[in-house]
Amino acid sequence: MTFRSRRTGTALVVGAGLLALAACAPSSSSGDGGADGDSTTLTVWSWRVEDKAAYEKIFDAYEAKNPGVTVDFKPFKATEYNKILATGLAGSDGPDVPQVRSYGGLQTTVASGSLVPLDDAVDLSAWDENIVAGAKGKEDGKLYSVPLARQATVLFYDKKMFADNGIQVPTTWDQFMSVNDTLLGKGITPLAVGAKDDWTLPIVHEVLGASRFGGAAFQKSVQSGEKDFTDPDFVASVDVLKDLEKYMPKSVTGVAVTDAMTLFSSGKAAMYPGGSYDLAALQTANPEMDLGVFQVPPAPGAPSGSEATTAGWADGNFAVNAKSPRKEAATKLVQWMATPEFGQMVADDIKQISAVPGVTYSDPVLKDVAANLDANGSPYLLLTDFRYGSPSGTDLLGKGTQELFLGSKDAKTVSTELNEGVMTWFEPTS
Repeated sequence: MTFRSRRTGTALVVGAGLLALAACAPSSSSGDGGADGDSTTLTVWSWRVEDKAAYEKIFDAYEAKNPGVTVDFKPFKATEYNKILATGLAGSDGPDVPQVRSYGGLQTTVASGSLVPLDDAVDLSAWDENIVAGAKGKEDGKLYSVPLARQATVLFYDKKMFADNGIQVPTTWDQFMSVNDTLLGKGITPLAVGAKDDWTLPIVHEVLGASRFGGAAFQKSVQSGEKDFTDPDFVASVDVLKDLEKYMPKSVTGVAVTDAMTLFSSGKAAMYPGGSYDLAALQTANPEMDLGVFQVPPAPGAPSGSEATTAGWADGNFAVNAKSPRKEAATKLVQWMATPEFGQMVADDIKQISAVPGVTYSDPVLKDVAANLDANGSPYLLLTDFRYGSPSGTDLLGKGTQELFLGSKDAKTVSTELNEGVMTWFEPTS
């Protein structure tokens, strides 16, 4: 049987109007290994529509080294992906290799028995433990997937805009506030924030306030039960967002994150608090923009020893569908995703910080983000530790921050309700 590769025109089903059809479409294949003349088509599902071209290039490289294997990459709309994937894995028409969520977002898929344990197939013992934790089952500790990337919270800034206005990168909180005041006085929006999308607000909180609540040291105190989210330092970190609201777009809760990115990439805002996953989109939106990144200095009153930090987490893993009739070939592909070759292509083509150790970065912005994460990294706490139950920490803080900006709740109330919500299911380690 002959299969067309993407290079010769394999069609991909994308777009909102075809999502249901794509979710039901069976995988085509013949054989399981692509060896000895057999042909195999492996389907890979993902929520990263924007990375479609990059993944096709990456999988072309895999196909070249594995004659007879075709990798069919099918991306779906991110907000609909979880439902589409659950339906596919429950039936017989799901992907051979699904991209799955991390940490708490992975657990439902694990509990359903939909994934093949990979402990005997992949050795991740030399990887970052915090990243590998996002690929494991919480209850049994087994490895069910291979992490794709380390994401990081980032404050992007427009280098040219800073230079044109005589602004230096701030190293203290007073300098940071002075930068905001200078920009605002010149009619420039200092911080491009889109608070209409509540899921972005915990990330904005990490960018602007993590050093105020104490970063990794606070995580350890919460895990042990010594502190919780009513701690004065955490409340003060939420208050930082309210203090900075005047530097954000007017009526910020009505501004979508895509609008905020456009505001920044079009030169109407000077800084954009987001994630390392935004880099490729920003560079595509304005290839001429001279992007830089810096870490926000600790606000006054920060815990002793607190310093500027970059929060990180594992974002997305690749797994093997337990119902795939091509498990051997699918496992081989996932094993390759744990190699430096794949990791380097993730860095070069997808413009993300690879989860694979030892990867280098040619993009100067990505290189700086990775260096900050390695030197001053802390966990994106509400994702790494507080997405294992319902309500999740990110949901609570996201909605709470919207109400903070609307003036219906203060920082203490937002923090208290966050704590009450997660403590209905969270159990400290001691």
